[in-house]
Amino acid sequence: MSEMREITYRQAVNEALAEELERDPNVFLMGEEVAEYNGAYKVSQGLLDRFGPKRIVDTPISENGFAGLGIGAAMVGLRPVIEFMTFSFSLVAFDQVVNNAPNMLTMSGGQFNIPITFRGPNGPAHQLGATHSHATECLFANVPGLKICTPATPRDAKGLLKTAIRDNNPVLVLESELLYSSKGMIEPEDHELLIPLGEAELKREGSDVTIVCYAQTVPIALAAAERLEEEGISAEIIDLRSIKPLDEQAIYDSIAKTHRVVICEQDRPYCGIGAEVCYRIQSSIFDQLDAPIARVSQEDVPMPYNEALEKAVLPSADKLIAAVQKVCYA
Repeated sequence: MSEMREITYRQAVNEALAEELERDPNVFLMGEEVAEYNGAYKVSQGLLDRFGPKRIVDTPISENGFAGLGIGAAMVGLRPVIEFMTFSFSLVAFDQVVNNAPNMLTMSGGQFNIPITFRGPNGPAHQLGATHSHATECLFANVPGLKICTPATPRDAKGLLKTAIRDNNPVLVLESELLYSSKGMIEPEDHELLIPLGEAELKREGSDVTIVCYAQTVPIALAAAERLEEEGISAEIIDLRSIKPLDEQAIYDSIAKTHRVVICEQDRPYCGIGAEVCYRIQSSIFDQLDAPIARVSQEDVPMPYNEALEKAVLPSADKLIAAVQKVCYA
């Protein structure tokens, strides 16, 4: 059997796209600079040469237009993968993603499935300013009919994207610009990697506190856990991987062991993912808690451009460690 190999997050997304384009002639990729330029973040590198301009389609700067075109294509049996150069730009296509894609099946009386995947980097990157730094997961998680996944590792990026493309419903794959160059171990090229939506992963075992995280906050949590270990605090890390559907059982099983929980999210706190997870924990397993639930998130302000201010606004290992110490009464 072939051995595991190390690749970047960027390569993993590229492999997933190439494999699904090869497997199913109805799959095509469309977005700004995905073809001639090989993708704004070189995620689609080589795909135009391999699959041609009918399968790898460059678009104008017109998110509302090409998102709608993708939905129309899905209605007649194709499987579009729509890339947003950043999910901050998906707000221009909000009507298509929120109003049309998730509602077409119900409003057509079951006549039209919409097997479409919206993907691209989501959340703050580095000094992009307020309008290019949105974490959109809580906006889209509010919408019935949309599925949302948030891969944090190359393996998850590949397995979740392949699953999303094969799903008969609209799926948002929220990647991270800051993670594209990160590396991780993944199955050999001859292995079919599919990761189910709605299945969290135990990224690190621990006994004293559960850290629930996703996307960009996973490496933050792993770094914090290493430092907490030096203080004698053993942190268990649950990577949600999917925001919707949500793997509640994985969260509950961990808290039943540790009895303390800190939620670390890349979005702002008000009406956020962490608030929903908090509600579900307290309504389902309140008696398992030995301390109040803590949350670490962005500050509730527009993202500053200034580097020092941006750092102050974002979640960090230091902020997470302080929250863990508080719930552990350390």
